[in-house]
Amino acid sequence: MAATCGIPEIFEKVWDWAIEKLTTEEINNKLLLAIDCKGRTAWHMAAWCGESEILQKVWEWAKEKLTTEEVNNKLLLATDCEGRTVWHMVATCGIPEIFEKVWDCAKGKLTTEKIIINCYLPQTVREGPFGMWQQRRANQKY
Repeated sequence: MAATCGIPEIFEKVWDWAIEKLTTEEINNKLLLAIDCKGRTAWHMAAWCGESEILQKVWEWAKEKLTTEEVNNKLLLATDCEGRTVWHMVATCGIPEIFEKVWDCAKGKLTTEKIIINCYLPQTVREGPFGMWQQRRANQKY
């Protein structure tokens, strides 16, 4: 994914190509909301890699192209195959600037209560493509 390479110019070239060649729906589904084999979006990966500039670009494009519901549920609160949100990725990256950037983005879209409930409190199943997998993991005995 271009979000992990650390070179914003490559990410921008992919975006410019997409604007020229793809429909808005294709941009949304094949770039902004596309997931890798582990259920991670470009938003997840930019946060995990600590790519502040790319994270900002993904956010700007998402605000421009996605509905509020898509931004909230498929970007800010989206989970990967292990049930991790972007907030978990930010914690893994360990860069305060990245946390602040994600927090600032989310403040305009989600209430603090919704962020805490959906991202910090343990839940067995979250919405998303890996909900069934999460349910099976939640039912395992350790």
